[in-house]
Amino acid sequence: MRSVRARAAIGATLVVAVALVAAGLAVLSVLRTNLIDQADLQAEVAAREVAGQLALDTAYADLDLDDEEDHPVQVTDEEGRVVFVSQGLRAISGTGSAGVSPVPSASVGATPSPGDDDDDGDDDDGGGSGRPERGEVSSDDPDFSDGTATVDGKQADYRFAAVEATTSAGITLTVHAGAPLAAEQEAVNTVRGAMLTGLPLLLAVVAGVTWLVTRRALRPVEGIRREMAAITASEDLARRVPEPGSRDEIARLARTTNETLTVLEASVERQRRFVADASHELRSPIASLRTQLEVAEAHPELLDLPGAVADTVRLQVLAADLLLLARLDAGEKPGAARIEVGALVREEVSQRTADRIPVAVEVAEGAAYEVSGSRGQLVRVVGNLLDNAQRHAENRITVQVAADGRGVRVEVRDDGAGVPEDERERIFERFVRLDDARSRDDGGAGLGLAIARDVAARHGGTLTVHRAPEGGAAFRLWLPYAATA
Repeated sequence: MRSVRARAAIGATLVVAVALVAAGLAVLSVLRTNLIDQADLQAEVAAREVAGQLALDTAYADLDLDDEEDHPVQVTDEEGRVVFVSQGLRAISGTGSAGVSPVPSASVGATPSPGDDDDDGDDDDGGGSGRPERGEVSSDDPDFSDGTATVDGKQADYRFAAVEATTSAGITLTVHAGAPLAAEQEAVNTVRGAMLTGLPLLLAVVAGVTWLVTRRALRPVEGIRREMAAITASEDLARRVPEPGSRDEIARLARTTNETLTVLEASVERQRRFVADASHELRSPIASLRTQLEVAEAHPELLDLPGAVADTVRLQVLAADLLLLARLDAGEKPGAARIEVGALVREEVSQRTADRIPVAVEVAEGAAYEVSGSRGQLVRVVGNLLDNAQRHAENRITVQVAADGRGVRVEVRDDGAGVPEDERERIFERFVRLDDARSRDDGGAGLGLAIARDVAARHGGTLTVHRAPEGGAAFRLWLPYAATA
């Protein structure tokens, strides 16, 4: 039952079983109804033939009865007494008569006479009583009933039709004629037996076909599972699961799995490259610092204290950058503090007293540009952009804060050489330096712009680079406005 194939086969078999049972019962019901209707028609025809002869004052002995064995006939008077039975009829039930043998006053072969009528003759036309008029057969639908009859010593089930007829003498007689139900019972039993015999076989076929079809349909899933197990065991993320040529859900599952593997492979590769680059970047300042300390230990007079401090600071900044990137990769969410961007930019620029080039700030007076997020991370973004501008600018750096659609735009421009168009996305990758900034002392570790873009994305914003009017680079940071209460 834990197998999908088993559950599908059992479910399909149960559904088909319920449907077949319901359909079988409906077929049997319709078949029985049709056969009973045919028996009713036969019984009615036989009863009306006899009733028509009685309405014409035909003597009982002269009645023309067709096929008395298949259509037994019983005639009763107004009081329910039997006045005539067909030849060979020995017992009958279902007609409501008091007996089977004719009463002495109306023996077989006697001719009905008006003197036998108990009425006073006032209603000889049958008016008001619902009876047929003299010499006529009732035109109303006959009454039908189920019963049994013993003819020539054989008892069988019959369907009886009751038809009234009135003689010329005003005597109203009721003719009960039967039609055998043996054919109906045999047909119903045959169909029922065939259904009971075929139903298990059909259900077995349905279960087997469903099992095979489900197994064939799930074969690609098993292939995907085996390949995923092999990938997990080998840790080779370059492998891909097989994609069926169909356009069904399994094919979409395979494509989605391969897309996930592609993203996972890229993420793992990026992580490996990050670890390798970080190790490489950390090795240089640590080695430089160790060399200086070893020289100072051997020759204290040669100690380069400013160089050691610079290497330590650089090592500290690099460690802080790596820690921030690790937190961003782990999905750390920024805070929800409301920050006024204009004030943040002014404050950051005012604290940069040792910059090589003064920074001009352009913020509209009285304007409020509030965003929500982490103040420390946004300060880090602005600081990284300014550091980058200081490394490449020649004489001028400008920071402009302005509204831009549903957010605020912070643009840092310089008059340096700018960023080539084909390098404008690559510079946001980690540990990337352009050719004119390969020096670790001048170009940094190549993490500042990568951190700035990651922080912008975490705050729902963007960071892009364009050509500035001054001819250099223009870094545009866009952040959405803080939601109003």
